[in-house]
Amino acid sequence: MMGMGTAEPSARRFAGGLSLRQFLAITCLFWAYVALSNILYAYGMRTGMTHTMFAPWDQRLLQHLLLLPVVLVSFWASLRIQWRPLVIALPLQLILGAAFSAVAYPAMLVAEMILGGEEWHKDVMAHGATPPWADPMLLPLWLASFVNFLPAYGFGLGLVTGLALYTRFRNSELKLAALEREWSQARLATLRMQLSPHTLFNLLHTIRGHIEWDPKGAQSMVVQLADLLRRLLNAGERDFSKLNDELQFVRLYLELQQRRFADRLTVVLPLAEEIPAVWVPSLILQPLVENAVVHGLAGHQGPVTVRITVRMTHDVLTLSVINTIAPDKLAGEEGIGLNNVRERLAVQFEGRAGLAAGGADGEWRSEITMPAIHQSPAREARRAPALVDA
Repeated sequence: MMGMGTAEPSARRFAGGLSLRQFLAITCLFWAYVALSNILYAYGMRTGMTHTMFAPWDQRLLQHLLLLPVVLVSFWASLRIQWRPLVIALPLQLILGAAFSAVAYPAMLVAEMILGGEEWHKDVMAHGATPPWADPMLLPLWLASFVNFLPAYGFGLGLVTGLALYTRFRNSELKLAALEREWSQARLATLRMQLSPHTLFNLLHTIRGHIEWDPKGAQSMVVQLADLLRRLLNAGERDFSKLNDELQFVRLYLELQQRRFADRLTVVLPLAEEIPAVWVPSLILQPLVENAVVHGLAGHQGPVTVRITVRMTHDVLTLSVINTIAPDKLAGEEGIGLNNVRERLAVQFEGRAGLAAGGADGEWRSEITMPAIHQSPAREARRAPALVDA
């Protein structure tokens, strides 16, 4: 078995999507069943008659051993031919089945010759003057063998083909799952990095404005902005981070915004003892906080408060970002930031997390609800068993 999430490379496939081991296992098991059933049937017929045309068990067994390479070659050729286009493939498949069934009786004659002993030789000497093709029982016995082995061949071919189709379907599913994971990771990386360029430009203009009348303050803002960008790049390289780290990133962003809107913006963050030791999607709060600052300050000149709360109830984590809005301002339309968060939650939690947003009583509330993750998801992913390919 292979501890990999993708299908086994096609170069290691033997025929029809099956590996050599799979092909030999299913074919040999099937042929062992056919041999056993034919031997038991012939034994029953011999014990119920004083004189019978049925060969003894050892000759039957040797016949099936002689036919085993023919079965393997026939099934291999059938899997290589496959069934499309049907106009060409069907006649070839019928020829393979007929050719295999046709050699079954000659294999019995060879087995009788090898194991027949003195009785077989005496019978040959007694009929030595008669050519083999002139024996009146030759054609009926050959037809009986042909009719007996043709359905067995068809059943075995159906079994092998069914396993090959299942294996190919499973491998396709594994490849599709791998592609979906890679696509999801690429999309998440893009979504994580969607810090508004407009916000960065505004922060740079704010720093430029401070350079002339507050050089030390401008230097401090440059250091904070560098730290913010460093954390942004680091967070963009992973899917999850600690909630405390997320709040540190939000704190840096809001401190820079407070320097820009010192007389209007008030920030309320949860206390350190209120922050549970859980993991959340990286940068999941940043779009909500940016949305709170931008839309809270828009449309009026009054003060704005941005408040972040954290609540844990029955292993469900709730993160809320609340900002005041102008008293006469109606609830605005949801923008790119909220859609970004919703899409990330849908990808990473598959319906087990959600975002609710809306305005009422002069406030806009964005609230994320998600399962609490107490251990690093990266560590759990390493522990989890990978998809296997037999």
